[in-house]
Amino acid sequence: MLEKYLDKLEYNVIRDSLENECETFEGKKIASKLTPSSDEETVKKLLEETTSGCNLYHLRGSAPISQIDDMSLILKRIQSNILLNAKSLLDIAEILNTAKELKKYVANIDETEYSSISNLFNDLYVNDNIYEKICFSIISEDEISDNASKKLASIRRNKKNLELQIKSQLNKIIHSTTYSKYIMDPVITVRNDRYVVPVKEEYRNQVKGFVHDISQSKSTVYIEPMAVFEINNSINNLTIEEQNEIARILENLSEMVYPISNLIKQDVEIIGKLDFIFSKVKYAVNNDCTCPNITNYIEFKNARHPLIDKEKVVPITIEVGKKDFTTLVITGPNTGGKTVTLKTVGLLSAMAQSGMHIPVQEGSSIKVFDNIFADIGDEQSIEESLSTFSSHIKNIVQILSMFTEKSLILVDELGSGTDPIEGANLAISLLETFNKKGAFTIATTHYHEIKTYCLSHEGFENASCEFDIKKMQPTYHLLLGIPGKSNAFAICKELGISYEIIDRASSLISKPDTDIETIMKQMHDDKVEVEKIKIEEQKNLNQIELLRKDLQKEYSDKLQKEEEKIEESKKKAKEILVDAKEEANRIINNLSKLDSKDAKKANQLRSELDNDLNKFGGDNLDFSNLLKLNNKETKSLDKNNNSSVHIHNNKASTVSSEINLIGETVQDGCEILDKYLDNAKMANLKTVRVIHGKGSGKLREGIHKYLKNSKYVKDFHIASYGEGDYGVTIVELK
Repeated sequence: MLEKYLDKLEYNVIRDSLENECETFEGKKIASKLTPSSDEETVKKLLEETTSGCNLYHLRGSAPISQIDDMSLILKRIQSNILLNAKSLLDIAEILNTAKELKKYVANIDETEYSSISNLFNDLYVNDNIYEKICFSIISEDEISDNASKKLASIRRNKKNLELQIKSQLNKIIHSTTYSKYIMDPVITVRNDRYVVPVKEEYRNQVKGFVHDISQSKSTVYIEPMAVFEINNSINNLTIEEQNEIARILENLSEMVYPISNLIKQDVEIIGKLDFIFSKVKYAVNNDCTCPNITNYIEFKNARHPLIDKEKVVPITIEVGKKDFTTLVITGPNTGGKTVTLKTVGLLSAMAQSGMHIPVQEGSSIKVFDNIFADIGDEQSIEESLSTFSSHIKNIVQILSMFTEKSLILVDELGSGTDPIEGANLAISLLETFNKKGAFTIATTHYHEIKTYCLSHEGFENASCEFDIKKMQPTYHLLLGIPGKSNAFAICKELGISYEIIDRASSLISKPDTDIETIMKQMHDDKVEVEKIKIEEQKNLNQIELLRKDLQKEYSDKLQKEEEKIEESKKKAKEILVDAKEEANRIINNLSKLDSKDAKKANQLRSELDNDLNKFGGDNLDFSNLLKLNNKETKSLDKNNNSSVHIHNNKASTVSSEINLIGETVQDGCEILDKYLDNAKMANLKTVRVIHGKGSGKLREGIHKYLKNSKYVKDFHIASYGEGDYGVTIVELK
């Protein structure tokens, strides 16, 4: 795309913002050369890369990318097998460390979250051995570690011992009674890499040695005493050895790096690309951007111009090409936001085609254009003796020679700067040319003729920037489908021009034009009224929805309470039925000692009762057997024998003084015993026998544990010999 038109849209400011967000030289270089792509597949890929980066940002925060300078010269030295200095090696170590940290950054994250850039992370080269060796050997670009080699450590240790020795001798000299009066200051210093003492000029011949320097004032000479001459020589020799050893260490480290020069270069390029991608991510996060869909039309929902303060910018909603028009003409007052609308559409399109998320609402769409042309602003040129009109026409000529059906054309104040009638007709002709070829065009104008033309021709649509007459200021809201009405007379009224002048001016306008203005005003007013009604209806719908949810919740709560009551009733019914079964079992046990015919009938009733109990929880629970057993059959049994068993509806009227729990589990036995003791207490029994058998003793232990905590039990003990001893427990009730 032509840089000239991108500059009019201030695309360069966006590019600079991305460059500032980058940490690496390579990333900044990519950002500085950024330009929109006109290939749909490329745009899709770039947007997906930014989306993947945003996913990672929301999962892990900012990517761990360090500042990395220009590595081109270092890479050339590596590829040429030239010795690297300490700083270059540290830079390489930083690249290897950044690659390692980026690998950690995406560790344990599903690759589907960042599928578009997963290959970049996978291709990063990591070498912990070289990284650790460099960091172990080099402290800074000016200092090699003592640990870099044993020889270096030995040289520095010997050198330090000699330095201590020479300082000791020089201290003796400068503090001795013989030499102290000759010394300018009692300090030891270094000149020409040799330790010296400052001697007063007049006593220079009193101190035997070599003069290495003279002060600027000529009052002090720096002398190396003969006593330390040999030690200074030894120190200098060790210094040379130290430098040679450092060179050998750097050479060894360089040789480790030479074989991986291409992998280092690959890391530099990948880190730079990731740095650039994450600069787009940071921009998207900081500016509340979303990823647009790629379609064959423009639809921006609540779009914000990215260079206007977020707190002040008024979002616009605009579409072109989605319905039956590809040419949109925006009318309205000056400073009403028309030019900002053009720049917003153009700049956001360019940003999206560069792979950037843009400040629009989710669900917005872009069309990929081969070029974005923008004739915006005052192009008057004094140097070329061109008027504003001529400058605009010069731009239009270039656009006409280059635009295609895949272009976006943005023209501000089309046809202005010349005779209004000629300008309006020229503007209509240009719009027709752009429209016939299929280009997307957005133009601003004041011409009434263009508004009228859009009302009656397919492929054209009007829009306007709203103006508040009462407040005498624009609202910056864009109204699609509504042409801007002339506000000149209304503004004049507000500013105090007399009604007579305004009425006379109105009468000079032709009738058809007046009628159209009236229609436009009515359309505008109707639009505003419809918007108010829609807002009110939405409020009502929201309230209805809240009420519906409240009623649904209230109904659900009531339904749940009813279900809980039913479950509680079933539970109580089951308890009653279990109690009845226990009582029936006890009675049948007693009846089994009677006539076999009656016992058989009793067993049959018990079997039927078991079946009823098994069916509990359904709708067909039959209590007739229980009633039969308690009311009818038992009465006939009472008449035919002399048993002392009497059955009444009150289950506690007659209770056996003993209960047999042999064969029961501890849990079941304790539950049965609890109900039995309750009945025994109601029957006013004082002592009962619990038959549990001897067996393994677990049932006995469980029953004794239960009896200790029972509210019915006063005391209990094992039965005496002959009464069942360890197989029976005697319980004394309260």
